[in-house]
Amino acid sequence: MIQQACTQNWPAYNQAQQAEKGLFMELLADLCSEIEEPVQEMGRPRNKLKDMVYCAAFKVYSMYSGRRFTSDMKQAQEQGHIRKAPHYNSVFNYLEDRKLTPILNDLIVKSSLPLSSVEVDFAVDSSGFTTSCYKQWSQYRIHGDHNYHDWVKAHLMCGVKTHIVAAVRLTEGKANDSPEFIHLVNKTAKNFCIQEVSADKAYSSRENLKCVDNMGAVPYIPFKKIATGKPSGYPIWRKMHNYFLLNSDEFYQHYHKRSNVESTFYMIKSKFGSSLKSKTKTAQYNEVLCKILCHNICVVIQEMHEMGVPQQVSGIWASPNVA
Repeated sequence: MIQQACTQNWPAYNQAQQAEKGLFMELLADLCSEIEEPVQEMGRPRNKLKDMVYCAAFKVYSMYSGRRFTSDMKQAQEQGHIRKAPHYNSVFNYLEDRKLTPILNDLIVKSSLPLSSVEVDFAVDSSGFTTSCYKQWSQYRIHGDHNYHDWVKAHLMCGVKTHIVAAVRLTEGKANDSPEFIHLVNKTAKNFCIQEVSADKAYSSRENLKCVDNMGAVPYIPFKKIATGKPSGYPIWRKMHNYFLLNSDEFYQHYHKRSNVESTFYMIKSKFGSSLKSKTKTAQYNEVLCKILCHNICVVIQEMHEMGVPQQVSGIWASPNVA
């Protein structure tokens, strides 16, 4: 079988890369503008929450240390994206706030909406982000004294066309993949019309297949060798098992769209780093969410150029703008 080479719209890609940082700053500011400010009844005036979320995400995008990132925050202030450039330590302090986690999750979902009319096929997988914290391997294996890095595992669901992340869940490094599947599908279905879902054998279960089937979509998840066609109350299990055995070539043509989720993780890690600088667990989770948020904004910028979408910033997050 002759494989068709993937083509790249290089003129559009070049334009998007050259304009990316300026557009990123504008789009991120517009995305953060609707964050509700908590009521402060006493104490010294705090930094604006929307400004701190902006600075936290922008710092991850820049890949600079806190001190070197100070000039970027001053530039954002001069351009009107934030009210006041905070001290770099304040950015670190906000990353350690648990209240920031649901805000970042909401921004990731909101940043995927411009492509909700484009993506109908999705892929699910997980990958780890290494931390600077060490753990003793002997904690898990009695005989041994080797140290290893702890990591944070990101479970995400992405569109296979643009690699936009529609839903994400963060867990400990050794958490299983399959239990996160239903949450990712349900969260994605709130904003996207799902037609196909591809995942590897780790997600093969009757409950997961039924979840996709309930959405009116087709689950392309290979079956393990020990799997039988007994439905056990899940008709979709027998249907897809027969399809898997009798039409394996066609099945795998759909299943191999799953490789796009690996491309998504590669895009995130190669551009924003595969390791985390934060020390505490909460800050590490928020740092991973910032990486994914930055990735989504960059994907939207790329599609603004490649799909000929009007390059307007105001209101782009309110409704789908890609036809």
